[in-house]
Amino acid sequence: MANKFQTFTGSSRRPRNVNLSGNNNNPFAAVSGSKGSAGQQNSRDAVLHAQQEREARRQERERLKAAKSIQKTWRGHRTRKEIGNTHRRQWDYREGVLNGEGQIFESYVTSGEALAQLRLLVQFASPLELSDLQRIQRFQTRSCKDYNNPIWFTFHGHAHEWTHPLLRSAKLCLAFLQRSFTGSPLPVESLDSLLSLLCGISRSIPDQMVPESLRYYTILSRVLRSTPLQSPLPRHDSNLIEACALALLSASQYGALSSYEGLAEGFLTTPGLGQYLNLDGLARGIDLKILATGLNNVLLSDSGSQMLTKTPNEDLLWLLAHFIYLGRTVKLPDKSRITTEADFVSVVSMLLSFLANEIGSRLDSIESTSTDPLPPFISGEMSILVNQEDVTGLLSHFNPTSLGGRGMDEVLEGTAALASYALTLLRVFPRRADEIRMWLYLGSTTKQTGTNSQHREQLPAIKFFWEAVRQTRIFRSITQDPNNAVELLQTNKPGQLPTKGLTSHKVGLLEQEWRILMLFLELYTFVLKVMDDEEFMNGASPSSQHQSWTRRSALELSQVNALTIFLKNLAFSMYWNDVKITGLEEPVTTTSLAEYFGTSSVVRASVPPPETLSRLDDVVAGLSGLSLSYLKDMVTGLLRMVYERDSRRNFLPKGHWLMTKYFEMEGFISAVVSEENYKHEHQDADNDDDELMRDELDEDNDEEFLIGTHRTQQVRRIERLKRQQRKTARRKLEKLTPRLKILQNMPFFIPFTTRVEIFHEFVSLDQAKRRGGVVDPDLWRMSMHRLRGEAGLEDLSKHHAKIRRERCFEDAYSQFFKLGEGLKEPIQITFVDQFDTVEAGIDGGGVTKEFLTSVTSEAFAPSDGPNLFVENDQHLLYPNPAAMEERKDILRQVGLREGSPEWNEPLRDLLQQYEFLGRVVGKCLYEGILIDIHFAPFFLVKWALTGGSRSATNESSYRANINDLRDLDEALYQGLLKLKNDPGNVEDFSLDFTITDTISTPEKNGGVNGQTTQRTITRELRKNGSQIPVTNENRLVYISYVARHRLQIQPHQQTNAFLRGLGAMIEASWLSMFNQSELQTLVGGDSSEIDVSDLRRNTHYGGVYVIGDDNEEHPTIAMFWEVLKDFSDTDRRKVLKYVTSTPRAPLLGFSQLNPRFSIRDSGNDQTRLPSTSTCVNLLKLPIYGNKNTLREKLRYAIDAGAGFNLS
Repeated sequence: MANKFQTFTGSSRRPRNVNLSGNNNNPFAAVSGSKGSAGQQNSRDAVLHAQQEREARRQERERLKAAKSIQKTWRGHRTRKEIGNTHRRQWDYREGVLNGEGQIFESYVTSGEALAQLRLLVQFASPLELSDLQRIQRFQTRSCKDYNNPIWFTFHGHAHEWTHPLLRSAKLCLAFLQRSFTGSPLPVESLDSLLSLLCGISRSIPDQMVPESLRYYTILSRVLRSTPLQSPLPRHDSNLIEACALALLSASQYGALSSYEGLAEGFLTTPGLGQYLNLDGLARGIDLKILATGLNNVLLSDSGSQMLTKTPNEDLLWLLAHFIYLGRTVKLPDKSRITTEADFVSVVSMLLSFLANEIGSRLDSIESTSTDPLPPFISGEMSILVNQEDVTGLLSHFNPTSLGGRGMDEVLEGTAALASYALTLLRVFPRRADEIRMWLYLGSTTKQTGTNSQHREQLPAIKFFWEAVRQTRIFRSITQDPNNAVELLQTNKPGQLPTKGLTSHKVGLLEQEWRILMLFLELYTFVLKVMDDEEFMNGASPSSQHQSWTRRSALELSQVNALTIFLKNLAFSMYWNDVKITGLEEPVTTTSLAEYFGTSSVVRASVPPPETLSRLDDVVAGLSGLSLSYLKDMVTGLLRMVYERDSRRNFLPKGHWLMTKYFEMEGFISAVVSEENYKHEHQDADNDDDELMRDELDEDNDEEFLIGTHRTQQVRRIERLKRQQRKTARRKLEKLTPRLKILQNMPFFIPFTTRVEIFHEFVSLDQAKRRGGVVDPDLWRMSMHRLRGEAGLEDLSKHHAKIRRERCFEDAYSQFFKLGEGLKEPIQITFVDQFDTVEAGIDGGGVTKEFLTSVTSEAFAPSDGPNLFVENDQHLLYPNPAAMEERKDILRQVGLREGSPEWNEPLRDLLQQYEFLGRVVGKCLYEGILIDIHFAPFFLVKWALTGGSRSATNESSYRANINDLRDLDEALYQGLLKLKNDPGNVEDFSLDFTITDTISTPEKNGGVNGQTTQRTITRELRKNGSQIPVTNENRLVYISYVARHRLQIQPHQQTNAFLRGLGAMIEASWLSMFNQSELQTLVGGDSSEIDVSDLRRNTHYGGVYVIGDDNEEHPTIAMFWEVLKDFSDTDRRKVLKYVTSTPRAPLLGFSQLNPRFSIRDSGNDQTRLPSTSTCVNLLKLPIYGNKNTLREKLRYAIDAGAGFNLS
């Protein structure tokens, strides 16, 4: 039985089932309305009543417990109050206050009396009792009337008995002071009394007061803030405030460091501190090394970031200003300045970096219209940071022998701190950036030479930082593989966890390395601006103390080679792996204008969320303002500067710049063309979005608005929205068009011939797009007439002009300037003589080439009057820098008033001529027509830089340097070299920061034989430049300013107008694919030896010279190629120029010549010379009987150069 029923207990009685829940658990119970319903309801009521009684009993117990607690607290309070009052009466009795002697304030007679009163006082005194404040003041008067010598100082035997009561009384004073800020303010006398007692106590027991140091200094600061300088109330005793500030600083060892931390964090943040106390006196009592160490510890600690974010920026500005003042005031025991010490530099760097935006927006009160200018004290101290002695001396504490040795980590850490400081200075003071770079560049450290430790030599800053860069993991890793840059750049994104085993410590080390690298790039970029090619090329020769500092700063060519490999890999990865680095999978989202305008209208617009926009400018190296785009621009700029030098004087191996192994070159051209199409599609879409937004704005503003209110706000909002869209669109294009970005910024990664093919593809695509797929000029004209009828004919008439040969440029400008970008379309030219008679014998289809070459020849040729372009000593052309001033002088001679419409119109016309000339040159490039014009390299560089990372249709990306001056003015270049390398005192040259421009204009009455008059204009190179002499220290800045004025500022308007016209025909991004020499080749053809075989393969024949079915050449043609092959390359070029008007071959060979090289017969007259029609590249060659006759006649013709007139 037991085995069969495991649950049997031995009892047959049914167990009792107690249900207190009130729920019916019996499935057989009666439903509602049955006899059992009433019993069920009664059961539930009973349970509910029981629960209520339990809750009532619980609440009663809580009330009793609370009542007991209240009674206990009240009894304790009453007892303490009674005891306190008893102690007060006892204290007052001892003081004689109850006996009417309350005004007697003699010092205590014995130490026991004073100590007893102090002990009694701290037992009952409370910040809530105003009468206790009076008792403390009385005690202070009797015991500590002189805070420098309180009574307890005189009783040394009982010093240990005073410690605890004094500490309690100090805390009591702090509580009273703190209470005064939240309650009724205390009069200055009461505050000074408390401060006097607090000062005396702190001077006596500084070690015990250390835990209260931050609270102590914070309250002291609040005391000063509570009595503003403009207040009519009495001022605090400045000596007392100074004594209070110094009181805790005498603590021993680590206690002193904590006290200094409290001083910096709590007290030096006080605005206008120097007006409350003597800052010089404060400086004399402070150990600046401990202060710098303490503040550095605070900023580097976990609480440092909280301090920076919680402390108002205004207070941090005052902290920085006071710290700088103290640093430059105090001299170290060895008479050196602490401003170059590592901790000082680190503190200033961190504060400057955090406050960079605040300082930058408020430093210049003239430009700060939306924010208050910095107080004079702060702005003065900020400016003092930028001084040569401190900046140049930053390197003096470093030992370069540790680079690569056992002390490497320490050296890199210190170098990174210096780099952070220097980079922050460059960001905060952009107007003085060149001076800062120069002072850093002039800095040096010393290194041991040989085995004798006494033999040391100076190591220039550039070489010091180069050695530091070479030791970094970043340099070694990226040099090995460009893909390694992805991880190294990703780890610097704020809030991102370290990847691939990188610990937070290693990430911090990488940030330090990035700072060192970025400062080196800044300095080396500056050095290349002032270093001439001879100094650059001789970097490997032994340095000498007698050499110029620039020469001693030059890197060896092998080092430059290593640097360029690193820069190439880094730049390539930043463009090619942009998506991986930034992590922007989809940088754009859609939103509605309602979010910006508060309207119900919805417009689809590409606007990134705030978090996406913040990721676009990820901080590199942990320094605010140093973004990925900043690094990318700097690396790209420096790489191009080195490449330009290598283009002038090859010093790197052939093929060094190519990065083709990282591309699939087989499909590279098609991929680039696809990216170009994608770019144009999105640019068109962005333009449509702009129109859509403007339409939406107009629709939402049909109602009337108050002028300058709602409408203005909406305009500002839509402009802000458009800026966000453009920024996002640029980033998206960079992500999806990496090949284009590489071609625009680092074209030398791709072979030149490949880039030329890409250029021709771009032009062909643009022609097809503009002409509706009909590229051929004649077919396009027919389609215009067929599809558009009379409107088409009217448009075609705008592209036709009658041109006088003797006024070619003038007529072209007057008839074609209004076309603007429409000059890209085919044009029709009819040449006429002075009687408006159409010239005979003009071939159709080739006149465009004749017209364009004639326009350029006339416009660029020197003339008696003002020239648009002038030549240098090598007969290379560049815009006339004095053209605008020369035109103004002519206008003055005729009596026009400056600024009047009659004055402005001729100046505008002059710039339009430059713009039109730019269009003409662009038209030649667009049509593949070569012109025999040679431009100065520095001018061509500006073409190449118009479409880089800062794509613009002007020279904004061009940076002048001394080497470019050589192409402008050889004499000026040599003079500046002499100034730069002079070993003596250059002040003997009596130069200042001014420059003289010479303006030549025709004499008022025409003069004799076109004589001109000259006048000079003296201009300042910098503000108050006439008052700044050129010295050995600032001569490099002077040289850079001279180069910038001559190469950029003086020809600025003319150059920009030309580039604007050029950019209307050829996109800036296309031009940026080539360097200056390549652009010259693109304009004028290949300067290499003429390939006769290639020319022969790509020549068309006409007349009797047409090759028949037998595929045999005519005997005269065969003789012609034999003669041409026998000619020297110089004579071959003459032949080519005779036929095509240019002596150079097209870039990709004669197959690209437009029109093709052609030869046709011109009779059997053996005395007749060969003639040409250069408009169609046609040679008219008589049928000569022998080779000698052909050679003689051909040589005579090319030397005479009268081809068309002989036809």
